[in-house]
Amino acid sequence: MLEKLGEVLRKATDKIANAIFLDKNLVDSIIRDLQRALIEADVNVILVKQISDKIKKAAVDERIKGIDKKEHIIKLLHDELKKILGEYKQLKLQPKQNKIMLLGLYGAGKTTTIAKLGNYFAKRGKKVALIGLDVHRPAAPEQLKQLAEKNKLTCFIDLKEKDPLKIWKKYEKELKDYDLILIDTAGRHNLDKELVKEIKELGKKIKPTETILIMPADIGQAAKTQAQEFKDAVNISGVIITRMDSTAKGGGALTACAETQAPVYFIATGEKINDLEEFDPERFLSRLLGMGDLQSLIEKIKSVTDETQQQKIQKKLEEGKLSLDDVIEQVKSMNQLGGLDKIKSMIPGMGNAKIPENVLGTQEEKIKKWEHIVKSMTQEEKENPEILEKQTSRMARIAKGSGVHTSDVRSLLKQYKMLNEMIKGGADMDMSQGMSQKQMMKFAKKFMKGKKMRF
Repeated sequence: MLEKLGEVLRKATDKIANAIFLDKNLVDSIIRDLQRALIEADVNVILVKQISDKIKKAAVDERIKGIDKKEHIIKLLHDELKKILGEYKQLKLQPKQNKIMLLGLYGAGKTTTIAKLGNYFAKRGKKVALIGLDVHRPAAPEQLKQLAEKNKLTCFIDLKEKDPLKIWKKYEKELKDYDLILIDTAGRHNLDKELVKEIKELGKKIKPTETILIMPADIGQAAKTQAQEFKDAVNISGVIITRMDSTAKGGGALTACAETQAPVYFIATGEKINDLEEFDPERFLSRLLGMGDLQSLIEKIKSVTDETQQQKIQKKLEEGKLSLDDVIEQVKSMNQLGGLDKIKSMIPGMGNAKIPENVLGTQEEKIKKWEHIVKSMTQEEKENPEILEKQTSRMARIAKGSGVHTSDVRSLLKQYKMLNEMIKGGADMDMSQGMSQKQMMKFAKKFMKGKKMRF
């Protein structure tokens, strides 16, 4: 996302930091590159000019000398970019029942985002229900149901009823058993009177704790008008921006929301169910500048395993040994993070790493092979894979039974040994918290570089 802008920002800060003298030509060159990159990212021209003017002013300020001036300009650039991205506001759930109503125009990705949001909170231990109140778009209820079933979420729909209020009343008692209710509402091509009327009627009956607008990043600066119109008409409390992975205009959507003071709660960064992350301007900017974002990586890792599974793995960690079934689950979880290309920007120093195009496909194939291999093992072999290295006849039997080469079995055993070595040698592991940040970073770097982890 916004790769070109990130590259220009990193080069600009490097030029400033490494310059012997900050003369007018260098400053003008840096500002031109910044202006071009920000405008291409669809950031408002007025905001771009404001940043440019402040950097120019700091560069000619005679009161600031030498290294202090360079540090001052870099900090100024960082602070101004953070300012135009808006303030961090977390979507906090209440201890009692939460009802989140999601709105959006046609094509914004509302129904898909509801499933992602449901998955996000379900993996964090919340009892989640989805309810389909979009009675206008053909197949909207079926789409919501399919997404819910695929991701093991509870869903309430009525294919025959065409009155959204009646659908809500029908399931209202059952919904009281859930911590979080995510409500899919109808969209339109425009925010017309009929849509506003329907949303207001639903809001009056449902009394949502949050009303969130789903908005695609590719509308760029038009996001400002859309966010303001929804805010004025139905008092939205926040925004989720979709398609951040497929457009260079994401900067426009983010800064436009900041201008209207509509906080961005989440950004959707891909099509997979786990491609949803909390938007924190500080952390987002850190990734753009190539400084990494371990907190988002840890959050993303949490999003691919639910609390029950985490507790089971935690118990295994405390015992100091994982079985091969556990290894498969952990590798599958890492794969669900969205691919190597998506997590590299979160690891400090790895933002510019080049990942071969064939790695992801190879990784998928490898995991499937490993699953077949484990299914061909006895329970004793799954729990104590070390015995396979001592008895090659077992390895040959497993390879034949799963239709793979013995080299594939050895590859799985290497993966198993690597994870167990990390656990046994993890002096910095806090067993009450699972992997420490240091261990997480070490694991992620091995994952990225392919050390002992050849997919």
